[in-house]
Formats: sequence, C-alpha cells, structure tokens
Amino acid sequence: MKVSLNKNVPLQILMVKLSAIGDVVHTLAFLDVIHQNFPLAKIDWVAEESAAGIIAGHPVIRRVIISRRKSWRRQLFEDRQYRKVFREISSFTSDLRRIRYDCVIDLQGLLKSGILTGLARGTRKVGMVGGREGASLFLKEPPVWVNYHQHAIDRYLEVAAYLGCEWERWSNRIPVSPADRQAVEKLLAYHGSKGEDLVAINPMAKWKTKLWEPELFADLADRIMTALNCRVVFTGSGEDRPVIENILSRMKNRPLNLAGRTGLKELAFLYDRCRVLVTTDTGPMHMAAAMGCCVVALFGPTSPLRTGPYGPGHKVVTSGADCSPCLKKSCENWTCMGNITVGSVYKAVKETFERELHQEAVISMKKGG
Repeated sequence: MKVSLNKNVPLQILMVKLSAIGDVVHTLAFLDVIHQNFPLAKIDWVAEESAAGIIAGHPVIRRVIISRRKSWRRQLFEDRQYRKVFREISSFTSDLRRIRYDCVIDLQGLLKSGILTGLARGTRKVGMVGGREGASLFLKEPPVWVNYHQHAIDRYLEVAAYLGCEWERWSNRIPVSPADRQAVEKLLAYHGSKGEDLVAINPMAKWKTKLWEPELFADLADRIMTALNCRVVFTGSGEDRPVIENILSRMKNRPLNLAGRTGLKELAFLYDRCRVLVTTDTGPMHMAAAMGCCVVALFGPTSPLRTGPYGPGHKVVTSGADCSPCLKKSCENWTCMGNITVGSVYKAVKETFERELHQEAVISMKKGG
C-alpha cells in the first residue's frame, strides 16, 4: 500500500545507505526521485567513509553523516585507542540524533544500517522486505515489498513509489566539480595522453571468484591498443597497483596505470572521458554506467540482472557456466570466470567502441548540417 509523504511542507529526510561504492551509486536514482517529488525537503545521508566521497558535495544533500565503522573497529581491537574511538562514536551518534526526521529510510537492510535507523530520531522508519540480520526490527512500519528479481536501482525506486513519488525520468549521475575535471586532465597530460580515445580497464574485485587472470587482461589490453588505435588506462585503488603492474609487465604496449591516483569524483570524470570501460563486477562498473560510459562487464558468480551495469549500451560477457550465478566468494572450480575468452571480451569492446565512434560522427554531422 502506498503511504505518501506531504509534498507541500519542508520535510526532514534521512537516507541510510552505508556502502559499498556500487550500492551508493545505485541509490543516487532514488535520491533524485525523492528530490523531484519533495523539492522543499532537507535530505541527509548516512554513509561509510569508503563510499562517502561519491556523494560529498551533492547539490541536493544537506549533510553527509559519515560512519567510520571499519576504522573504529581497527582502532579498538588493533590499536586500543578506546578513548578516541568512544569520543568519535559519541560525536557521530549526537550528529545522527540532532534532528528529528519526518522519515528515515533504510535502503541497506543489514544489522549495521538497522542499528543506525533505530538510533536516529524519526516519525517514520521505512525499509524493504528481505532485510537481513534483524534489520526490519528497527523499522516503524511493515517493510516495503520489492521484487528482488530485478536490478537494485528498480528495487529502490519501488520504495520511492511507496512513499508517493512519481517520475518520468531520473538521473544517477555523480556530480563532479571543475576542480575534479581539471585534476584528471592534468593527470592524463602528465602521463602523456594527448586527447586520444581512451578505453579503461578495471581488473580488480573484492571477491576472488570475480577475478580474471592477469595474462588475459594483458592480452586483451594489447589487442585493444593495437587494433583500435586508442590508449588503455588501468584503474583501481592504490592497493591494486602491484597486481596491475604485473599485468603491464606482460604487455607489449605501454598503457597508463592510474590505480590509486584519483579520488572517487576524479575517477567518475575519468570514466566520463573514456569510450568504454572493461571491468569485473565491482563498484567502478556502476560509477562508469552512471557517468554515461559504456561498460563491457565480465560476470561469473554474480547475476547481471540484479547488479549489472544499468541502462542501454552496455554488454555483459559470461562463459555460460551452468553453475552461474552461485554467489560464492570462494570456489575450487572457478570455471565461470576462467572460461571467459579474450576473444569474446575483445569482440564486445570492439563493437561498443565502434558504435560510440559512429554515434559521435552522426551527431557531429547533424550539428554541422
């Protein structure tokens, strides 16, 4: 049953979506729809520090309340900085409870988000059916029914509909500043990029079962640079640089390794500059899709229907393994990713790259005419 909020008053709304990067990117569509329907609302968002950079400075968010849960755990159990951690948690809790919200919305559905939903002061506390670890216990009304056999973005929009929202279109584009754009352009120029077409490769993922072999990425990158006459740029975190350097050491051509060289907003703009991103199932895949960069995604243990790149123009490459998706983080066989061929991925990249060039040429001709 739809339970609408009042669109004509300045509501106080708190969104709870803590992590990870891809999950936070998915929630930007929900944020846009909420803002469209409640333009007077003051919207706050609780996020963990690893993903907070995605929404920092967002024009429709009043406050980003940052949970440093992982840092606090490390400081408590490894560094034993008890007083420091307790002070920070106390400050965070006070910040969370400073305002009485008209509606607190838990889009995470886990114990960690449920506890924060419970701590926050709210007249209404809303979440989705299927919450795990007892998250639903912290809600004030029955969980909203959503269809889990669809993409995460569409699930979140079902919650928006429950709250009385209507929309014709939405945007989940990550806002970047002129400083972010300038930083990326300077970084590319420093590494010798002269405005040529870029294809990004993000080879990393948190699950070992989502990974592809380094020699396969090396072969693919060489083929792309030679046959498509473009520059390949590898992306990832600073911790990923050794793995990516291993890939580069197997290559004949020399791509750019920008792993650990950009912040999240800068990475978003970098993908905006690229023709294509080749990636495993990981957060940067969703960032690129949100920025309008076409994605060629390698999927094995997870379901592209639920967590694949959202929108038209993307391609998902699988091996067609019967056991996929299994959602396993460890596997002895690993055939779902291991049997994806360089040829199949290159074919998807080539088709996507050439389609993008063609569409750009058509638009240019129309403008010229």
